[in-house]
Parts: sequence; structure tokens; C-alpha cells
Amino acid sequence: MATEISQIGKIAAISRLFEGSGYTNDTTIPFTSRGKITSVQKVFIEGINFDLTYNPLQHLGYKLTLNLIGELYSRIANPLTLNVTIALSNRFSFEDCQQLWNGISTAAKEHKVKAVSLDLIPSSKGLIITINAIGEIPKRVIDKTPVPTATDLILLSGNVGAAYMGLHVLEREKVAFQKTANGITPPQPKLDNYKYILEQYLSPSLDPQIITRLQKIETPPTKGYFVTNSLGAAVRQLSLDSGFGARIYLEKIPIATKTFEMAKELDMDPITAAINGGDDYKLLITIPVTLFDLYHKEFQEFDIIGHLSSPQEGCSVVTPEGAHLELKAQGY
Repeated sequence: MATEISQIGKIAAISRLFEGSGYTNDTTIPFTSRGKITSVQKVFIEGINFDLTYNPLQHLGYKLTLNLIGELYSRIANPLTLNVTIALSNRFSFEDCQQLWNGISTAAKEHKVKAVSLDLIPSSKGLIITINAIGEIPKRVIDKTPVPTATDLILLSGNVGAAYMGLHVLEREKVAFQKTANGITPPQPKLDNYKYILEQYLSPSLDPQIITRLQKIETPPTKGYFVTNSLGAAVRQLSLDSGFGARIYLEKIPIATKTFEMAKELDMDPITAAINGGDDYKLLITIPVTLFDLYHKEFQEFDIIGHLSSPQEGCSVVTPEGAHLELKAQGY
């Protein structure tokens, strides 16, 4: 039986959520004097950033937490704290909060977050989750990070477009998760053939060891981004931040076989999904061209997809035939 949060009370509800999590409701930042503090905050709104028709609450909490931790990792920062505010309407029970919080706290523990805080507030618009993440960039990393140059290589930590294809499957089959007007539940869709792309959208993963490996390497990346809005948006932001142009080569962009298969089924261009699709949860970094051999040996999960170029060239996608197409991305 669902328990209304009003029956428990806000303070008691938060206390119960923290039971057994390994955390206390702590808003303080662990003391540090060994580097630079960095932070990122994001707001996730039901109906815009996620659809609860097919996003299980525990998976959602886990995924959204990785969204923030990935941003810290892209800056070569160790996660220190997560400050979470959950605004929810009266259609959500305490048990719903438990599922969501289990996902958040599980991700926090996996990625060694030092402290976590939580607040619950009412909402008239469904579920809204705000997460602020604070991390620390070690001084050694700051001191050894080189300045970007026009010859830096652009590396990507895995295939892109699969999550976008997974979202299309879920949207197409959404009716199967809902009851018809006369109360009859239609047959559930068979999704076995779409397992990989569905996992990429619903429950992406992020290697907790990647931050240690990036910090240990002698020369850190010159720039880093976490690809969530789209590969195209990340590359354009890289160009803006570095002051250089960027060339991405179509044949170098890693795209999974399942993404190609789904794109064909939907009569969609897989390149569009790879460049403009979102929720990829991959790291995009730039490195000096002289470090190619070192990074190729130490980070075999990364693919070289392009390089920076002169500012006058802007951002472009280079086709196998050598044509340069302007890189466009909405970024959301």
C-alpha cells in the first residue's frame, strides 16, 4: 500500500530515506586544500527531461546522478558532494521516493561521493529533480594540463546514437505501457531485440575508475566534456571554449551495429542520431597530437574522431569524400 508523504512528515521521510544508505543528510563540503573546487547544477523536469511512462524511478535516480558526476569527471574532478532537491506532487508516495533515492544513493556510493544532502518540497507540476554536484580538481592536474592548440586530437569514449534510438523505441511503444480508454491493457511489446539501445537510454553506465586513470596520466586532457545533449553540441561547445575550429570525420564516429539496425527500421539517418541524439553519457576530450601513442595505449576505449583547427574554419563534419559540412546542433 502506498504511503503518503504527508502521513510521515517531511523531516521523518528524509530521515527514513537515509537509513542504510551509508550517508547522513550533510550539506557541508569536505575540507580540501589540495586543488580547485568546481560545481555543476542541473534541473530535470518530468515531461521534458524524462517520461515516467517508461523510466523506472530507481533507474532514473541513478541515471540523473551519473549526469552530474560525468560532468565532474570531464573536468578531471573527484566528486565531493551531491545536494539533491526533489519537488513532487501528491501523486507520488513515500515508496516512490525510496525508489528514486535508492538510485541516487547507489550511484553516489559507486563513484565515492563524500557527502550527500536531500530536501523534499511540494510541486504542482509532477516531478522535478534538482542536483548540485561539487568536485575537486587536484592541483597536480591543474599544473600539468596543457593549453589547447589547433592541432589537438578529439577523442570520444564510446559509441553514440544508441540512447537516442532507444528513446525512439520507447516512444513508439509507449501505448503498450498505458491502458486504453476502456480499461483494457494491450499486449506488452517484445523488446528483446532492442535490449542494447534501451539500456543505453534507460540505464547508462560510467566507469568509476576513469577519473583515477585520467588523473594518473602524466599529461591530462587539454579539454573535457560529458556528452549528454549531443555529440554535435559538445563539439560546438569545445570550439567556443577553446577558441579554435573543430573537424569531425564521419567515418571515425563510433556507431553501434544495433543503432544502425534501428535507424534502418525507422528509416532514419544513423549519422543524425549519432551527432544530434542525446543521452549518450560519453566523455569527449582533447589531447596534444604528440600524446596519441600514450593515450591509445592507456585509454583503448577512446576513439579519435577528429581534431581542432584554425578558428576561421569553424565546426565541420568531414565526409568520406572530403566534403566539409557545417556542424549544427540544437544542444537539447
